[in-house]
Amino acid sequence: LNCSAFDPFRFIIKGSLGGAAIYVAYDQGLLGSGTQGAEALRKAQAALPPAIQEWTSYLGWEVRALPPTPKFDFSPSDSWNKGVQTVMSALSVAPARACEYTVEGWKYVKDLVK
Repeated sequence: LNCSAFDPFRFIIKGSLGGAAIYVAYDQGLLGSGTQGAEALRKAQAALPPAIQEWTSYLGWEVRALPPTPKFDFSPSDSWNKGVQTVMSALSVAPARACEYTVEGWKYVKDLVK
């Protein structure tokens, strides 16, 4: 048995799992806008504690009290907008900064040559 040979069974399983993960992310709105992503995060925070409680009771584990889910004060849409604004701001001042740095560079070279 050659382990380095291509194994189509593994490839099909990994591809199926990857495709399923992408489908679930798309279906839940994680690949949509920032607002849809924030809504999906709120849904997950609401559904997680009951799901854990159900699984622990199903498996026969006793969980007396679950810690509260962390509260995120994070808006993906605001973060995305802030990032876009920062990049656009940097691009808008880039020509002026390049000119300033060129002038400073020439002054430095002239001072070295003296």
